Amino acid sequence: MAMAVACGCFVFAGEAWAQAPAQTPPPAAGANLGAGTETGIGTFQTHCMSCHGNPNVPQAPAPDAVRQMPPERIYDALTTGVMKPMGDSLTDDQKKMLATFLSGRPLGSLKEGDAKDMPNQCASNPPLSNPSAGPEWNGWSPDGVNSRFQDAKDAGLTADQVPQLKLKWAFGYPTGLSAFGQPAVASGRIFVGSDIGYVYSLDAQTGCVYWSYQAKGSVRSAVNIAPVKGHGATKYAAYFGDAHANVYAVDAQNGQQLWMARVDDHFVARITAAPKVYKGVVYIPVSSSEEFSSSNLDYSCCTGRGSVVALDASTGKQVWKTYVVDTPKPVRKNSKGVQQYAPSGGSIWNSPTIDAKRNALYVGTGDGQTEPTPDTTDAIMALDLKTGKVLWFYQAQAGDAFMGGCNGDTRTDNCPKVNGPDQDIGNSPILRKLADGKSIVVFGMKNGAVTALDPDRKGAVVWSVRVVDIPKGQENSFAAHLNGVVWGGAADDQNVYYGLQSGGMVALKLATGDVVWRAAFPKPEGTHVINSAAATAMPGVVFVAGSDGKLHAVSTADGKVIWEYDTARKFETVNNVPARGGAIASIGPSIASGMLFIGSGYAVTGSNSGNVLLAFSAQ
Repeated sequence: MAMAVACGCFVFAGEAWAQAPAQTPPPAAGANLGAGTETGIGTFQTHCMSCHGNPNVPQAPAPDAVRQMPPERIYDALTTGVMKPMGDSLTDDQKKMLATFLSGRPLGSLKEGDAKDMPNQCASNPPLSNPSAGPEWNGWSPDGVNSRFQDAKDAGLTADQVPQLKLKWAFGYPTGLSAFGQPAVASGRIFVGSDIGYVYSLDAQTGCVYWSYQAKGSVRSAVNIAPVKGHGATKYAAYFGDAHANVYAVDAQNGQQLWMARVDDHFVARITAAPKVYKGVVYIPVSSSEEFSSSNLDYSCCTGRGSVVALDASTGKQVWKTYVVDTPKPVRKNSKGVQQYAPSGGSIWNSPTIDAKRNALYVGTGDGQTEPTPDTTDAIMALDLKTGKVLWFYQAQAGDAFMGGCNGDTRTDNCPKVNGPDQDIGNSPILRKLADGKSIVVFGMKNGAVTALDPDRKGAVVWSVRVVDIPKGQENSFAAHLNGVVWGGAADDQNVYYGLQSGGMVALKLATGDVVWRAAFPKPEGTHVINSAAATAMPGVVFVAGSDGKLHAVSTADGKVIWEYDTARKFETVNNVPARGGAIASIGPSIASGMLFIGSGYAVTGSNSGNVLLAFSAQ
């Protein structure tokens, strides 16, 4: 293997150095995947992209090629190898963050995460029953309309039993640093992805492990279980996506790969939200890490864009692909002479909503990154299920060009003239039928606006209310517009329920948008707790968690807390992995067959990380 150094880049000839054995030990428990994911791209752009992706340095591997390397090799190159001259200018945490971001998985996770080495393997693996024949929480929501509501029969749990919920078992993600995977429940089993790049199948009652599958990057998306054809005796597949925009179908019985397809070739394209499988087609939302930090003048900003991709569920072949924004084109050169592009943005951070009656699919889109921003950013888009054709869209926030690293001393002429207000629609639209027979599509915004649209009138507004007020004098404050709804709500047949970034929860009447009640949760004086995680509802109860790790059960009648559990602590696990809980700031609990499941430790805020999956039962 011959190697050389140029511009502080990974420059090599011959055999790919990524194939060499890794020697680096896993990071300490205090290391932070969420923060690494958010800031790693900034480190890469600032220290690496003057070569990688630069046509004047053709011998430097392209950014996408570097992203396929394991984190151990990237870290070793920065500390003792070919990249040491450049790595010497970085702190050890920056090196770990960079390795984590580029590879899409934490250091040390490849070996440690395999279920074959775990002590809690299930004694047998009986044939998988039909998922739709029994209680299930399949993917992001137990239904295609993303209500996140579990009916009484499938919940197997009553409001009177909720105060008796007790921890039944805990499962630790080995070397994991951010438990951000929404557990799916099907056929009496749990299917869940992890930041370490493994997807696990566990027994719902005991937590024993049936199998694990190692993806090429972290798996944040919820897993969807659905029938599959053309693969011999395999009846059901588990579908999910990873941090490198790969989509997978694996045998739900044993975890064997059926197919894999990469749905976007941008080097920071990724899949963060759950796919939906409907009538033999897998619908995949695509997002991008590009907006996290693209102000570096060596970076050709910006070309990432969100999309929805439809794949044949049996083969993985593309049926259609619809982008949120048009193809980026060269628009100008920045002060360093680096080419800039537009339009860009429109990441889709949420699981698609299926409207079978109207043959439509609904998604919420993210902000733009470059100016001017397209009308389809910060919007609800309706696409034809069969063709991907845009049926209609409703833009909730115009002119929102946002990019990380564009404030204060870090601002450059890569940045938008006005940065923000960063109003991505991160929550899945909720489709609900009202008492009068009409339907509405409901969604929330970071600024506290909750809006209902009429799908039969091309997204005309039915009602819109603001559930979080912006204090006088703070109208132009960036932070004041980020106190509302982020990851999602839940809806029964009367109300919709949203946890809030500013803390607490609100219930709104579906028919009118009127506030039914507000719930506040006790917290130490002087502390700020975020309750922006997705809500989960069942008859009489709605659940919401917080950045402090506390999970609350609230009465849907009056908003009073009837049960809570503090997950921010250490746990003994069924697989003997050292584990602790932490912030719960994105996913909500899954409920089925009398049990409740939740992952604890979402580390995007840079603190209160964790690596545990918890199972509760009232029995």
